[in-house]
Amino acid sequence: MIANSSSTISVDALVFDAYGTLFDVQSVATLVERLFSGQGAALAQLWRSKQLEYTWLQSLMLSSAQRREDFAAITAHALDYAAEALHMPLTTAARHRLLDAYLDLSPYPDVASALVELAPMPRLVLSNGTREMLELLAASTGLAPHLDAILSVDAVGIYKPSPRVYQLAVDYLKLPPARIGFVSSNGWDAVGARAFGLTAIWVSRAGAPLERHGPKPDAIIGSLAELTALLGKA
Repeated sequence: MIANSSSTISVDALVFDAYGTLFDVQSVATLVERLFSGQGAALAQLWRSKQLEYTWLQSLMLSSAQRREDFAAITAHALDYAAEALHMPLTTAARHRLLDAYLDLSPYPDVASALVELAPMPRLVLSNGTREMLELLAASTGLAPHLDAILSVDAVGIYKPSPRVYQLAVDYLKLPPARIGFVSSNGWDAVGARAFGLTAIWVSRAGAPLERHGPKPDAIIGSLAELTALLGKA
């Protein structure tokens, strides 16, 4: 664990990002590999990259004339772009199978045990995903019993890292932002949460460099297995 100030932090609740933090978005590569041998990793990576890019762009483009599409639509657009960019012809059946895979992503190995160990502290999800996508995913992976609530950006009509999204956690928990620990493996998301005032915990699964566009997270850990020690509960 690397912390910016102290070896432990004090919060009253934890809010988790979903995609890339609890659920492995690259797990779709296995299915892609079966459909397009030798191209699974490339498609999965470009698909995810465009998916995030489209959430940021649609948030910036919002106006009375330009509506925001939900995460299911964004995910489909990103898949279509990635397949065309990589010259991978998608049949209708293959496209449906790949999109359905986002409802059955694999959780990271450290997730279930961490959520169990952190009880009875409130544990929420705050995600770009639609409620339907997130609830199906939590149910199919067996994580639903370990989550107290699932919050979707759809409630405020804009994507992360808009402050309006992080405010959803404050409104739900009725806690000051600093008393809420926000956990994300996406560096840009941790920066957004910290800029808003949440206590940001970056799960640096891939050992990427710190993002430079905003304040540093309050703590950096390598996996969710380190959360209990970080919170002084080990």
